Amino acid sequence: MKKIQVGFLLSYDYEKLKKSIPPVYNAADNIFIAMDKDFRTWSGETFDVSDSFFEWVKNFDVDRKIQFYKDDFYVPELKAIENDNRERHMLSLKMGIGNWLVQVDSDEYFFNFENFVKDLRKYDSYLDDPEHNNIQIAAFLINLYKYTDGGILYVKEPTRGVMATNYPNYRVARNTRKRIVYTQNLLLHESIARTEEELLLKFNNWGHNIDIKDKDAFMKKWRTTNKSNYKEREDFFYIEPEKWKQLEFCEGQNVEEIGKNINLKDIMPSKTFIAGKNFGQWFKFLFK
Repeated sequence: MKKIQVGFLLSYDYEKLKKSIPPVYNAADNIFIAMDKDFRTWSGETFDVSDSFFEWVKNFDVDRKIQFYKDDFYVPELKAIENDNRERHMLSLKMGIGNWLVQVDSDEYFFNFENFVKDLRKYDSYLDDPEHNNIQIAAFLINLYKYTDGGILYVKEPTRGVMATNYPNYRVARNTRKRIVYTQNLLLHESIARTEEELLLKFNNWGHNIDIKDKDAFMKKWRTTNKSNYKEREDFFYIEPEKWKQLEFCEGQNVEEIGKNINLKDIMPSKTFIAGKNFGQWFKFLFK
């Protein structure tokens, strides 16, 4: 027990796992890839997976850490977000309560997973009785908005990403709504930086498929925003626009180049900010 168990969900964007698995591979004890037995999304749409992907996993997994977990993850009577919660819960049970249950989405890429694991280990005592000492460990996501003009537009302010928990009583995706411990760790989140076809596929099949109130207005803004005009615009989030207030530009044709070019020192929340957030969370849940 007390292992670092990392889980991924395989769906229509499975090719991105080739970029999200390598950064966590060395520091993970085991890696689990959950996939619906009939290759269905949370909305019930079907997708295909190339045999070449499974061949890639086999060749990459030199330490034999990776295992596939096939199950029935689509319940027609449930909403997409409810199927999301359910699959994540089932995956975490498979990974084993009593371990650190880390879930990384296919379009999320850790900069320094070893450091995140080091932060997790500070709270190993919470693994002894996780059901009665439920906590979550968060990092920060650099949300990528759109590839354009030889680079990427990304959201200026990073957002919280709950990446791990000791007890998987998920309420909304990875969030258990219990105490959060913030850490100084960053991930690139490819988010909506996709082709238009890929983006529409995501909007129709992910857990938040019913939360976008004006998809047409969002898509019009997304299509027309570029390196020349992004500074003249604001409010870019797809659900509550004001949550992504401003964008920045970074050169790079892919996540590898962006990871090298982006200024992490300017993006990383300060130790003072994180200490304040953690004190607030400690006090909020002190008497709960």
